[in-house]
Amino acid sequence: MVNFLLAITAELENLTNLQPQGGCTDPDFPYHFKLKCGNCGEITQKETCVILGGTVPLPIGKGTTHLIQKCKFCSRDGTVTMITGRGRPLTHGDSQAGKYAPLMLFECRGFEPLDFAFLGEWQAESLEGTKFEGIDLSGDEFADYDEKGEYPVMISNPRATFNVVK
Repeated sequence: MVNFLLAITAELENLTNLQPQGGCTDPDFPYHFKLKCGNCGEITQKETCVILGGTVPLPIGKGTTHLIQKCKFCSRDGTVTMITGRGRPLTHGDSQAGKYAPLMLFECRGFEPLDFAFLGEWQAESLEGTKFEGIDLSGDEFADYDEKGEYPVMISNPRATFNVVK
């Protein structure tokens, strides 16, 4: 069992608090990433989708997990369980400093997460407090105009990393 912390960064222009629509613990937000088998090293061709609100019972023992998947190459089962409480929005200060903000912690058994995809809807707010919701980052860029602050807002170059944590 290894814990992987998903951390994100992006270039935020006049925006702050970038996070999944509904917050970091939104039960319906889809986290999309590829998986690498810990046994044979095979990487899934397509992204796997995991949501906090979707759980399945573990095949052995008691408890639940968010994903059970079989490696298509070696047929080994692996699980991914989401652990809340470590995520927070990406702030304007983080962006300016080139820092990453932790988003979600994944406990992985038999798999390693790779290549997070910025799918789903995101939200942010302008430095004046105007809320922007339903942001689509799948095209790697979002641009709009804040009427209240009378300036353009933009998100570009979203990047993510998975870091092993204790």
